[in-house]
Amino acid sequence: MSRKSKRRIAIPALKTKIRLQHMSAPKPKNESRRLKVLWQYDVLDTVPEEVFDDLTELAGHICKTPIALISLVDEDRQWFKSKIGVTISETSRDISFCAHAIMREGLFIIPDATKDARFKNNPLVTGRQRIRFYAGAPLISPDGYALGSLCVMDNRPRTLDTDQQEALRVLAHHVVSQLELRRHARELADARKSSHQLRAELARANAEIARLRRQLERRAPRAARSAGR
Repeated sequence: MSRKSKRRIAIPALKTKIRLQHMSAPKPKNESRRLKVLWQYDVLDTVPEEVFDDLTELAGHICKTPIALISLVDEDRQWFKSKIGVTISETSRDISFCAHAIMREGLFIIPDATKDARFKNNPLVTGRQRIRFYAGAPLISPDGYALGSLCVMDNRPRTLDTDQQEALRVLAHHVVSQLELRRHARELADARKSSHQLRAELARANAEIARLRRQLERRAPRAARSAGR
């Protein structure tokens, strides 16, 4: 399946502060801890990785949508670890559909955003992007924190059938699994680096001890001769 065949939709960065409060999602009660867990993955603002792009493309293919994203909801923004069909890497959290998706355990589906009071005035809906359909599966960490979502979007009202919904859930689990593998690999690399540094420091300490021992051994005969005079 060629990625070039996907229709790309440019979503410009929106710097204007959104003042329509009903458009913004409430924040989780555990927001402070949720952010700490997200940051522990050390994945924000990293380069694209094929394993995540493959999962994103598969989600768009199964759900038959022109847009598919792995979105991580940061403090004031949503950042896309992987993206199909859009040209930017983040948007303000104020206009994020995914900020709503992390507030629930199951799929978050908006069949027609123009008919939903939370989104009908959203710039992504009213602007040239013309987002109409959204479906997102939350990315739940092993300890229960919603990091973001695997989502698909379209420019026409629609929904997902049962198989597509289940596929989106399964793929979201795989995204989390890959995030966990990525974190463990980084922690292992850090541990190996730390172990190497400790061994180097130990070697230097042993060398210094050996040097001091040799100095003491050289001084001992002289001390004995001085004492015998």
